[in-house]
Amino acid sequence: MTDAGAAAGRGLLVVGEVVTDVVARHGSPLVHGTDTAARIRSVPGGAGANVACWAVRSGCPDVALLARAGAESAAWHRDVLERAGVRALLAVDEEVATATVISLVDAAAERTFLTDSGAVLRLATEDFAPSMLDGVGWLHLSGYLLFAATSRATARLALRTARERGIPVSVDPASAGFLAELGPKRFLEYAEGAELLLPNADEARLLTGLPEPAEAAAELSRTFPRIAVTLGCGGAVLAAGGAVTGRVRARPVLDPVDSTGAGDAFTGGFLAALLAGADDEAAAAEGCRTGAEAVATVGGRPPIP
Repeated sequence: MTDAGAAAGRGLLVVGEVVTDVVARHGSPLVHGTDTAARIRSVPGGAGANVACWAVRSGCPDVALLARAGAESAAWHRDVLERAGVRALLAVDEEVATATVISLVDAAAERTFLTDSGAVLRLATEDFAPSMLDGVGWLHLSGYLLFAATSRATARLALRTARERGIPVSVDPASAGFLAELGPKRFLEYAEGAELLLPNADEARLLTGLPEPAEAAAELSRTFPRIAVTLGCGGAVLAAGGAVTGRVRARPVLDPVDSTGAGDAFTGGFLAALLAGADDEAAAAEGCRTGAEAVATVGGRPPIP
């Protein structure tokens, strides 16, 4: 098993996405064919970008994000990322707009997404350079990139290059809906070589066909050395070598606002803690802390100081 501390540096490179999130919080159920009152905001998002921002929030001193954005909003996304402390390695797409997600958030803070992938899945191999891994101690890949051929080739190139340098890699499956369309077998093939898989409970069930997240975590750890399955308000379960190795409780949230990005926040906190030398259980505790903070915030990122 590769140790993060044995890698060449302490930096984190995230290869993922930036997204413009339109968050609509509605206190009453949606009424088909007419109006439903809501509070609506446009905020920067994207699983990869969110992870990077939460890693900075958890104390990681050097975080970079490689992603592709449309020309119409690339400057805005770059500015927001850099103000959050993330080095923004944004490829600018002159033909396709930045990805947009409409996030419908109900009274229980649960969200439903309408997704236009935009420029995300056009991240190309020429957008990645091996030098981006200089000083990096961990590479994290957003699973969204594995759902289309162009971005998948880029993600796989980054994974192979990191492994050649002895840099551990983590993958977040990212979307149960898109994962079901692609098929679990193909996803697992595309993620092969990762040190750590970070699915939520629904994604873990899809990937294994097992109903219990703990059983699914144990099964997945026969393929990947380390597994951390997020369970929302149930915390997280860890597995390695075909067995559950730990369980971490969630932090209570008295006033949940928006669950968008809670899993990304967990990942950012988890990876920052690993890079600081924590073991998996302590890292998961930090991930649960950042996840709870995210649920109390509108959108998928921490507030910028």
